[in-house]
Amino acid sequence: MELIINGPLKKKYPHITVERLNRDKNPLAEHVARGDEVDLITSWNGSMSQNMDLKIYEDLTPLAKPLNFPFDRFDAQALDTVRAISDDGKLYGLPYNRQFNALYYNKDIFDKFGVPYPKDGMTWDETIELAKRVTRQEGGVDYRGLDPENITRMGYQLSLVQVDAKTNTSDIMNNFNTYQKLFETGNRIYSIPGNKPAKWGYSAYDAFIKDRTVAMAANVNFFPYLAEAPDFTNWDIVQYPSYPDKPNVYGMFDMHIIGISNTSKHKEDAMKVLEVLFSDEVQMIATKQTGRISLLSDTKFQQAFGADMPILKGKNIQSIFKSKPAPAPRLSKHYGNGGTNVRNKFNDYVDGKIDLNTAIREADELTNAYIKAQEGK
Repeated sequence: MELIINGPLKKKYPHITVERLNRDKNPLAEHVARGDEVDLITSWNGSMSQNMDLKIYEDLTPLAKPLNFPFDRFDAQALDTVRAISDDGKLYGLPYNRQFNALYYNKDIFDKFGVPYPKDGMTWDETIELAKRVTRQEGGVDYRGLDPENITRMGYQLSLVQVDAKTNTSDIMNNFNTYQKLFETGNRIYSIPGNKPAKWGYSAYDAFIKDRTVAMAANVNFFPYLAEAPDFTNWDIVQYPSYPDKPNVYGMFDMHIIGISNTSKHKEDAMKVLEVLFSDEVQMIATKQTGRISLLSDTKFQQAFGADMPILKGKNIQSIFKSKPAPAPRLSKHYGNGGTNVRNKFNDYVDGKIDLNTAIREADELTNAYIKAQEGK
């Protein structure tokens, strides 16, 4: 926080200091219930959706006017994603980091089996075919060609979120054909002989970074974990695999967002914090030194990504920016349960316990049953 908030604040607004509240011990809802003074609220777009029920956010547009705060500097689709979280379309926060997806690969495994490295622009089908060539047992070690983490991760680039936040009902059967496509693609990955993990839910981080028995891992930001494994350097990344009808699309808009509390006694100063945080100077520090993807639209921030991070020297970092996130609808507070049901039923399908159509239907039924029980309907 000192690097990108309090340090820069001291230069321009020395009377302002930001202090972090521990939300692990005291969730935002508890602070609101007690009437605690909260000025700034950070979240990702999923938890921001849930926080909307607290009616705690202040519209930033009026606060921005005295500072001539330039919203047009931001990625327009990112701001639309934030506006979509609310029922009234107002801007209740600004995104200061965006998650990315990449296909990480272990060069040692490809070299061991004499197989060419993956390339940017591959589809899931092409990636699966490549995975077949590096999935084998050698020297008593089981090497898996491809770990996609889980089926819901693969569904994000199709904008599948399981629950309609407006109606609080399952959206799974409404997207039956898309779920069929998703499940069939995932099944082709795990049907490669030897490619299914020994147990469902085994950490993709451990498999790729610690065990080093996975040739390719399709996942989000591994860089902090790779930094903790300095002896593992022979890795690189390429563009996340895409579906043929959605080229150059990965994940969804998954962002860290900062907003201002409508109970704050210091709203103008809180807006000045955002002014400093989203300045070119601070955004450049964040993207160079911390690996945060800036949501400012100027391409200079993408080009500078990770420039001061030794772990990324010589890596194919610009592959991250060859894909764009899929649109992200507002996420229901029941979204997590829907994702769990989809994963569990997909696993049953892959294990041969149920057929494809039954897996999708039962995930839908379980999600609706859960929502009805939670909502008391």
